[in-house]
Amino acid sequence: MNDLASGTSSWSTKLVHGGLRYLEHYEFNLVRHALMEREVLWGIAPHIIRPLRFILPHHAGLRPAWLLRLGLFLYDHLGGRKKLKATTTVDLDGPMGAPLKDEFHKGFEYSDARVDDARLVVLNARDAAARGADIMVRTKVLEARREASLWQVTLRDQETGRIFTVTARFLVNVGGPWVDAIIQTAMGQNEARNIRLVQGSHIVTHKLYEHDRAYIFQNADGRIIFTIPYEEDFTLVGTTDQDFDGDPADAAITEAETQYLLSAASEYFKQPVTPGDIVWSYSGVRPLFDDGASKAQEATRDYVLKVEGDKDEPAVLNGFGGKITTYRVLSEEVLEKIERRLGAKGSRWSGDKPLPGGDFPVDGLAALEEELHRSAPQLDARTVRRLARGYGTDIRKLIRPGWLGQDFGHGLYEAEVDWLVRNEWARTAEDILWRRTKLGLRFDRDQQSKLAEHMKNRKADWSKAAE
Repeated sequence: MNDLASGTSSWSTKLVHGGLRYLEHYEFNLVRHALMEREVLWGIAPHIIRPLRFILPHHAGLRPAWLLRLGLFLYDHLGGRKKLKATTTVDLDGPMGAPLKDEFHKGFEYSDARVDDARLVVLNARDAAARGADIMVRTKVLEARREASLWQVTLRDQETGRIFTVTARFLVNVGGPWVDAIIQTAMGQNEARNIRLVQGSHIVTHKLYEHDRAYIFQNADGRIIFTIPYEEDFTLVGTTDQDFDGDPADAAITEAETQYLLSAASEYFKQPVTPGDIVWSYSGVRPLFDDGASKAQEATRDYVLKVEGDKDEPAVLNGFGGKITTYRVLSEEVLEKIERRLGAKGSRWSGDKPLPGGDFPVDGLAALEEELHRSAPQLDARTVRRLARGYGTDIRKLIRPGWLGQDFGHGLYEAEVDWLVRNEWARTAEDILWRRTKLGLRFDRDQQSKLAEHMKNRKADWSKAAE
């Protein structure tokens, strides 16, 4: 109903990971599926998904070292790891432990992967559009009702106010934290209560250390937090877990959550992390399937899919829960359920075909950056890295020979803005600065206004070209 990834999908910890801590809750099936997906997703999107090594310090007052090593042994072998590096022991008296307090001497280093979550959403939308889907951003479902053998779905264009109707033989409701609200309001089922809303908040600070590893810290309350190198000059710290009540669009980090993250990080780092280190914070709401768990952090992260509707009437599939890492297998399972009603339409392909820009080897990013540097030598090294890691081989289409256009700041040129509007459904400066890129961390108010004014002035040109 808004921009792509403007909800929960852009408020994650930005990891493709198995979920090490879920082993303690015996979620072996979820962890296994997620571990298997890491290398599949890395293979189809090596520009926006890249391996990341995590250091887990042994905290003498918490879980014993043997238990950590056992958990990591399972983590290494449960999902059929092939290309990612195995777990190793790390001496925290050396460089990898330099930022930590002197009491931490031993740790373990294991593999997972980082992801640009918002770009993952956009690339999947582009891939769907290339295969025949109509992508309607800023379009809200007002009503869905069954008439004979079809759904009549009433939609509203949020920008123009235009109301129109489409028909469907099968409806899929994967509205994230709004999934129950859609069932209640659009479908008129007032008693729908399927999900547990859990708020997760993050802070982004100035860079807390110089090396390229992430840390995973255990806390006395049984939870964990991550500190992750982020956008070259920053560190991402998160996440929290607390029940949420209200409109997910209103989620915002609380003072208690901020203090929790600062205190948890300061428990490990020599230099305390303070409110003055924070440059940005964000908060999102996870739509977890309500399995009756007593604590938010114990609620299952696995997904549940339910199909409703007799064989004689159009069906609806409602999706509850899920993780970024398992989005592809969830999608394939949705298609299987659709095919049982509508018939098979084709074979599986999503695990083998690259997402837009991802048609290069997983070890080919450096070569792609070098190619971009040669074709556009006026770009600085930071911008080259950002473009290659955001667009992959699409940079060959994005960077037209001899023309970049106006520089709006920090390497965001007119050529990229044009590309995002024409190919990735960007409508506002916010869409570009906080979802298609993360340059909002660097742009000042004047630069933001300059970009917004440009987009406003060019809107008519872009709309005409899209026709």
